[in-house]
Amino acid sequence: MLCPFCRKSVTRVIDKRDINDNIRRRRECLECNKRFTTYERIEMLNLYVTKKNGSREIFDADKLRKGLMRACEKRSIVSERIEEAISTIESELRTQKTNEVTSKLVGELAMEQLKKLDKVAYIRFASVYREFADVTSFQEEIKQLLKK
Repeated sequence: MLCPFCRKSVTRVIDKRDINDNIRRRRECLECNKRFTTYERIEMLNLYVTKKNGSREIFDADKLRKGLMRACEKRSIVSERIEEAISTIESELRTQKTNEVTSKLVGELAMEQLKKLDKVAYIRFASVYREFADVTSFQEEIKQLLKK
């Protein structure tokens, strides 16, 4: 680490703090004795989603958020719970052995989280995600939900 004042590389860390996904380090130059702050952030690899039609796109948490928010519309679910669900889903996706996942996996994880949050939101999401062809398939999903 070069001192921004004297450009020497002899510095020491005085203080280190974790701030969200960043690390803040307070440093002191051992040559000129001036102090400065550096920040480190963890760089995550892009996560790709392979869709049903074979196309690939970068995972977009905002797109997932919109889908979950739509399912939870007019339900008494606080946005923090939805954010926690999104964080859980993304964490699970990043634990996969590859940085490329299927849209099916994303959808299944979303339904799993919605099932824990709110049954009505789960059914709303499932009706779009599973593309129910008729009322019977819709009823079957509700029966499965009620059994559990």
